[in-house]
Amino acid sequence: MLDKNSILIGYSGHAFVVAETALENEIFIIGYSEKREVRLNPFNLKYLGCENVDDFIGWKKDCSFILGIGDNYLRHNIAKIIANKNKKIKTVIHSSASISPSSVIGSGTFINRNVSVNAQAIIGKNVILNTGCIIEHECVLEDAVHIAPGAVLLGNIHIGERSFIGANSVIKQGIIIGKDVIIGAGAVIIKDVQDGKKLVGNPSREI
Repeated sequence: MLDKNSILIGYSGHAFVVAETALENEIFIIGYSEKREVRLNPFNLKYLGCENVDDFIGWKKDCSFILGIGDNYLRHNIAKIIANKNKKIKTVIHSSASISPSSVIGSGTFINRNVSVNAQAIIGKNVILNTGCIIEHECVLEDAVHIAPGAVLLGNIHIGERSFIGANSVIKQGIIIGKDVIIGAGAVIIKDVQDGKKLVGNPSREI
């Protein structure tokens, strides 16, 4: 039953989207983890406590975990905690996504509605590919990258760990984007971006 029983980490906006897709994939969510019990509980899930404490009840259960955290850094750190407990993080993919059979999808990744991942793309662990984004051929996304809705990555792009690519942004083919980069919504990226930079606009500029 391990492959069908999961605990949802986080339970707010992004987690609602992830939970809905997981349930559509017939993954049974036995409960959620948060710092405290939430008021808005659209899926009537049981509150299990917080994963940051050693006696978290979830560590004792025979189940996998689903990441419902949108923040790159927090998701990355929680994934490390789960891995240190020798637990599995599930990959969740919406049925409307188009995934090339020659692509590679890392564990813990969430792929939302109408996403396209094309030939030879490599998607790392714990990545978010959000609604309607396009990942073209031979792109490489390292762990904990978040691609926001409608973003377009043309061919052979490399994106470093924990970088965030904003909604409806466009990245030219062959571009290298470093770690911990933030690309604002609607930005057009035509040059390589170093680690830790923040860019906005068309043409893009650093802020």
